[in-house]
Amino acid sequence: MTIQTLLKTVIKAVAATAITSLAAAAHAGYLKWEMVELPASSGATCSNGTPYRFFVNRTPFTSKTVVMFEGGGACWDQGACKGGTLLDAINPDGIPANYMTDWNRQAHWGLVTPFTARLHPLQSVQTQSWNIVYLTYCTGDVHTGNKTALYNNVDAANPMVYMHKGAVNAQAVANWLANNGLKKPDHLLLTGFSAGGVGSSALYPAFRETLQPKKMALLADSGPLFNVPRTATPAQAPSVLLHNKIRDVWGLDGANGLVTQLITKYPGAGSADNLGSITAGLGKIFPNDRIGYTMFQEDTNFSAFSYQKFYPEIANAPTNEERLKLLNVKWRQEITPWLADMKQHSNIGYYIPNKRDINGSHCTTIVTFGGTSIVEKKLKSVGEFLDNLLDGKGAVMRAYEENPTTQRVLLSDMFADWIAPLIP
Repeated sequence: MTIQTLLKTVIKAVAATAITSLAAAAHAGYLKWEMVELPASSGATCSNGTPYRFFVNRTPFTSKTVVMFEGGGACWDQGACKGGTLLDAINPDGIPANYMTDWNRQAHWGLVTPFTARLHPLQSVQTQSWNIVYLTYCTGDVHTGNKTALYNNVDAANPMVYMHKGAVNAQAVANWLANNGLKKPDHLLLTGFSAGGVGSSALYPAFRETLQPKKMALLADSGPLFNVPRTATPAQAPSVLLHNKIRDVWGLDGANGLVTQLITKYPGAGSADNLGSITAGLGKIFPNDRIGYTMFQEDTNFSAFSYQKFYPEIANAPTNEERLKLLNVKWRQEITPWLADMKQHSNIGYYIPNKRDINGSHCTTIVTFGGTSIVEKKLKSVGEFLDNLLDGKGAVMRAYEENPTTQRVLLSDMFADWIAPLIP
């Protein structure tokens, strides 16, 4: 048998095996979205009392798993909880069974982020060959609440009962995964954008304990928990008004609240009097994991969510340009101590470019990684940060853009700028 004949035989055998495996996978329900509706007995629910549903896309070829926490605003009053604007809570009507196949929903068939598409037209990432979990968001509490609220500030005659049960939902998802073949993966990545960035950070301990992965990493995108002591003044920590508001309305400090549970179980993680202490706390209590945070320095959405309702001079700014300027002053003020917190632990990294036009410089990992380069550090995109977190080689990357370029250099950045106006 010649070498050429041998190669042809091997190729045919490999191809036949692959085809057989793919056929079996398709028949078993692999490589497609499976809707999971959690029973009421789990405590899981959307804000309006409808069943909580999330989605799983399995593969038979690996145990590695990525869990994506969905983003989408938040609320603590009747108007915002009804939804409708950029900063309001998403999915006030719950999660329909066809959420992943309805283009009008935020998931957009899973294309909202490269982490939730097997084949993404704009971006490839190594986790696209992993098991994929899309943890939907319908509770208006950045996945952290455990309280039922009654809101009537907009329509007193028709008060709204609103269930902030995000933390309950997330734990129920982790339990379901553990009981349905996804426990102890070789590698687990927890990630999320915006509200999901907060959720993936806050629920990291719960998923680590429940799923017991051999190796785990976090990539929290654009949901920073800044260093904000409860007793700080607004001048010292501008997010203090937001943090102290959500403590109560989402039940964070309650007997069954997420903050209470975290500090009770992991007293070394931080302080209940500083919600942002979990940022560095994760690195402390999980020293063998790689913890990563990313966002833009000129994020106009999360900054608006953090400050606009609490500072009249911002809400009533005479022009949008002035509003954005005032937002960014407070935002940048809080970045400095946030970075200092992360530098305390060698396993915590960050990736913070200046801006891009997509979605008001909010979220580095949605749609495409284009537009996230840090040219001065020879980094093409946030994808290099992701690979550093997952590959576990060398020091955890810490990249902060100090000298933003006035003109784009990379084609991927130029393309991101070009498509930005096309993205709602």
